[in-house]
Amino acid sequence: MTPSRYAELSRADLAVLVPELLLMGQLIDRSGMAWCISEFGREEMLQVAIEEWAAASPIYTRRMQRALGYAPAVPGQGDVVTIFKGLQLDIGAPPQFMDFRYTVHDPRNGEFRLDHCGALMDVEPMGTDYVKGMCHDIEDPTFDATAIASHPKAQVRPIHRPPRSPDAQAADSRPHCAWTVIIDDSYPDAQGIPALAVNERTRAASLELAPIDPADEGAGDYAGPLLGDLDFSAFSHSALVRIADEVCLQMHLLDRAFAIAVESRSESTEQLTRIRRQQLTGAAGVGALRIARALGISRDEEGARRLLAIHPLLNPAAYVDADLDLAADPAAEIVVRRSPAHDDGAWISLCGPGWTQALAAVVQVLDPHLDVEVTPAGDDAWSLVVVRRDQPAPEAKEVTVTKFSTGTDFTFQPRTSLPITPV
Repeated sequence: MTPSRYAELSRADLAVLVPELLLMGQLIDRSGMAWCISEFGREEMLQVAIEEWAAASPIYTRRMQRALGYAPAVPGQGDVVTIFKGLQLDIGAPPQFMDFRYTVHDPRNGEFRLDHCGALMDVEPMGTDYVKGMCHDIEDPTFDATAIASHPKAQVRPIHRPPRSPDAQAADSRPHCAWTVIIDDSYPDAQGIPALAVNERTRAASLELAPIDPADEGAGDYAGPLLGDLDFSAFSHSALVRIADEVCLQMHLLDRAFAIAVESRSESTEQLTRIRRQQLTGAAGVGALRIARALGISRDEEGARRLLAIHPLLNPAAYVDADLDLAADPAAEIVVRRSPAHDDGAWISLCGPGWTQALAAVVQVLDPHLDVEVTPAGDDAWSLVVVRRDQPAPEAKEVTVTKFSTGTDFTFQPRTSLPITPV
C-alpha cells in the first residue's frame, strides 16, 4: 500500500495541519462560486453549490466514519452523535471558522448552533439575496444530504437563521443560526441526487488508504463520546495521517461534484476547463498561503518543494502518483505520473506542461520570485522543478478573488475539549 506523504510530518505539525486542510476545503467554494456567478449568474451558482455538496458529502462522511471507528453498527442507522461527529471532520464545517455548538437530547434528537459562521461573514457584505441563497436555498438540501450519510430518516431544520436584523442586540444576531436534528421513522427516506451515484463510481470514493495503527500513541479513533471541540493533538500520529488524507479526498470528491455540476451548464469543454482551473488556482493559492504560515515553511526552493509535497493538489499519495520526498534535494525533479486522480479528472489532471498556473500559485505564496518549470517525462508523465526568476510574478487574479474570504486570515484559537452528554 502506498505510504502517505503526511507520515513524514511530526504529530505536532499534523495537529496544526488538519484544521488548515479542513478550512482550505471551505475555501474551494469561495473560489469556485465567484467564477460560476460570472459565467452563469447567481441563481445557477446556487444550484451548482447545492449539487456539488449533495453529490460529495454523503460519500466522504461515510469514509470518515469508517476510518475513525464511529460508523454505525448497522449501515445507515446512525444517531445524532454520528451526524455531529461527521460535521466536526467535514470541509463544509471547518472548526471555529464554522463554530458549531452541539446539544444532544437523546440518540434521535439534537440541536446545533453556529456561534460564528465564517461563510456568513463572507456573503453578508454582498447583500440579503446572497445571504438567503446560502442560508436557505443551499443549506436546506445540503444539510439533509450530509445527515443522510448517517440515517435516511434524519432531518435538519432551522430554529432561526439569517438574514439578521441590523440591530446587533436583536434575538437573531447571536448565534448566527440554530437548527434541530431529528431522526423520526415517520419521515420519508431522503434520496440522493443523481450526481451522487456518478461520484460514487470515482476512484476517490473507494480509494483504500492505510489503516490507523491502534498501537500508536494517542487516540486512534473517535469511537468515544462526542466532544465539544476536537483536540487534534490528542489523536495519534497514525490517526492524524489518515485524517489528513481523508480530508484531501473530501476536497477531490467535492471538486469532482463541482465539475459534474459545471459541465451540465457549460457550452464547451473549454469553458468547463477554464472555470475548473480558476477554481483550482484560487483555492490552491490561498490554501498554500495558510499552510505555509501555519507550519512556518521557509520561503525558498526547499520550502516550495515541502509545500508542494503536503498540498492537497498532490495528495493523498495513493491518489496522486508523484515523486515528492521531503528529504530530497530541493533542486530535484518532481515526476508526476498517471494515477487514480487522473482517472477521475481530479485537480492534477488540469496541470502539466500546457498549464502551470495553479502549481505556480502554490510556490509563489512563499516568494513571488519562485516559479515552476514543467516538461514532458514520457508517456502520461511530466516533471516539475522549482526555479527562481529575476522578476517577481504578480499575484494570480484567482488568488486575489479568493482572498475576499475572511478565511484567508482566520486564526484558530486553543480550546478545551470536553465531552457532550445528553441534556
